[in-house]
Amino acid sequence: MPRPVIGISTYQDPARWGVWEMPAVLLPAAYPRLVRAAGGLAVLLPPDDAEGAARDTVAALDGLVIAGGADVEPARYGAAADPRTGPPARERDAWELELIRAAIDQQVPLLGICRGMQLLNVARGGTLIQHLEDHTGGLGVFGSHPVIPVTGTAYADAVPETAMVPAYHHQAVDRLGAGLVASAHAPDGTVEALELPDRTSLVLGVQWHPEMGQDTRVMAALVRAAGERAASTPRTPDRSSRAPRTPVS
Repeated sequence: MPRPVIGISTYQDPARWGVWEMPAVLLPAAYPRLVRAAGGLAVLLPPDDAEGAARDTVAALDGLVIAGGADVEPARYGAAADPRTGPPARERDAWELELIRAAIDQQVPLLGICRGMQLLNVARGGTLIQHLEDHTGGLGVFGSHPVIPVTGTAYADAVPETAMVPAYHHQAVDRLGAGLVASAHAPDGTVEALELPDRTSLVLGVQWHPEMGQDTRVMAALVRAAGERAASTPRTPDRSSRAPRTPVS
């Protein structure tokens, strides 16, 4: 059976390699590595502002990951920027919000990681806390803390016990968006996972960075849901006629 195709959103930033310095599509290698470890086939999804691009992209996938990265622009949830909020990544915000909405509309399994979870909340009309202390291990260093699951949630089905997770963030969910429920918390009460319950496809966000640890269960839950959807959803003529996708090796 073919591996489920899992799209991962990317950074778009200046980069330098060899003699070159120019805008580049970037993603830490840990993301596709985790997708592969969980049984999926990873493809990268750079921002695309063409009309309908997010809808068409999601239609070609079995599952979607919204990766971590820059702070969400506060204007997206009706707030003024805190001085400690980082510079906006407006093109990426717009692209990933459209991907999230398309995945929910098309019932494509979705996993948001850190910024991705925050964007999921914003896409559903929720708000964010713009600054927290003590949720990193220091500048450029991942911290670690326990995450406590909420019984009866999809997250708890995947990880039923309190687990230590790698974390690096200074923002978090404040008011939950429409239909979302918190499915895990940190000891200080910070929402560490959220989801849309009672859906035929998985919609889950986690505040930490599973790609930086050894536990594949969260990504495996996405890949499993993507595989089930692929098995039960025939390839439509519109979808099957698209150009072949090039996997990340």
